[in-house]
Amino acid sequence: MTTVPLARPGHRRSEVGPVELFFDLVYVFAIVQLSHLLIGHLAWTGAAQTVVVFAAVWWGWNYTAWAMNWLDPSRTAVQLFSGVLMLAALGMAIAIPGAFGDGAWLFVGCYLFMGVLRPVFMMIAHRGQQLASNYRMLMLWTLFAGIFWVIGAILPAEWRLLAWLVAVLIDYAAPLADYRIPGIGAAPMTTWDTDAEHLAERNRLVFIIALGESVLLMGGSVVEHGHLTGGLALSVLVGFASLFVLWWNYFALAGPETAGGNASTGALRSAYAYAHALMVLGAILVAVSIELRLSHEHLDPAIVLVTIAGPIVYLIGNVLFLRSRFGQLGRSRFIAMGVIVVIGAIALLLRDYLPVILLSLSVLTVTAVLAAQTARIRRDSTPSGRRRSQG
Repeated sequence: MTTVPLARPGHRRSEVGPVELFFDLVYVFAIVQLSHLLIGHLAWTGAAQTVVVFAAVWWGWNYTAWAMNWLDPSRTAVQLFSGVLMLAALGMAIAIPGAFGDGAWLFVGCYLFMGVLRPVFMMIAHRGQQLASNYRMLMLWTLFAGIFWVIGAILPAEWRLLAWLVAVLIDYAAPLADYRIPGIGAAPMTTWDTDAEHLAERNRLVFIIALGESVLLMGGSVVEHGHLTGGLALSVLVGFASLFVLWWNYFALAGPETAGGNASTGALRSAYAYAHALMVLGAILVAVSIELRLSHEHLDPAIVLVTIAGPIVYLIGNVLFLRSRFGQLGRSRFIAMGVIVVIGAIALLLRDYLPVILLSLSVLTVTAVLAAQTARIRRDSTPSGRRRSQG
C-alpha cells in the first residue's frame, strides 16, 4: 500500500491538533458578523440573506474540518495550508456586512479560493489514493456551484440572493448526490474513510464557539447600556441561563460520553455536515434573540419570531442528529417545538401587553425541561447509570 506522508498516523487519528483550534478562532469573528448582519436587517429579506451567508460560512468550515480528518496537523505543510485557509476565512468574515453590497466580490472570492485550494491540496497530498479521486469529484461540484456564486456577485443586489441560493443548494446537494457527474464519475460516501470521534470533537468545539459569541453579544449589550439596573440584571440572568441550558442539552445529546451509534460516513455526513449546521445556526439565533431582548423594553413581531426560531432551528438539528447517528425519532424534541410555537403565537397576539421577560422565561422553561430530560436519559443509558439504577 502506498504511504501518504501528510496523512494522520493511525494512533492519532481522532486527535484535534492545535492548528485546528487556531483555525476555529476566525469563526468567532465570523459568527459575530453574522449576528450583526441579522440584527441590522430584521426583516424577511435580511433573514434570508443571513441564512445564505451562514450557509457559505458553515460550508467553508465544514469542508475544512473534514479535510483535516485525513491530514496530520503536526506537519508543516498542513499547518501552512490551514493558515492560508484561515486567512481566506477571515476575508469572508470581513466581507459579511457588505456581502449584498460592495463586499460581494471579496466574500465570493475568498469562499471559492477555499473551495478550490482544499481539493487541490488533498489531491496532491493523497495522490494515487481513493481520496484524491474523491476530491477531484468534489472540486468539480464546487466549480459548478461557483458559476452561480460569481453570477450572483455580478447581478444587482435584488437578484443576488436568488443566484446565491441556487449556489448554496448545489453545494449542499453535492454529498447527497455522491458527487456524481454523468460520464465522469462519483465519490460515494462508502469510499470516504472517516474518523467519527475527530469529526464529533471538531463539531463540539465549533458549537462552543457559537455559544461564546452569545456571551460576547450579551456582555457588549450590557456595557453599551451604561449601568446595570435591576431589570437588566434579571434579563442577563435569564439570557445566561438560556445559554447554559443550550450547552447542557447539547452535551447531553452529543457529548463525549454519548460516543457510539452509526459511524458510517453517510451517517456522519448527516449528523455533522447538516444537523450541526442547524444546531449552530440555532445557537446564533438564540444569541441574536438575547441581544434583542436586552436592548428592547417591549415585544414586537421580529423579537418574538427570532426568540422562538432559535430553539426550533436548534431542535430540528437535534432531530436530524439523533436520527442519523442513533436511529431515534426524538419525540421529546417535537413536543418541545410544538410548545414553543404555541408560546410564540400567544406572544404575537399579546405582544402589546406581555413583558419581554415573560417570553424569555417561558421559552427557557421549555428548553430547561428538555435539557434535564436529555441528561437523565443519557445518564441512565451509560453502564454506570444502569448500575446505579439497579443498585
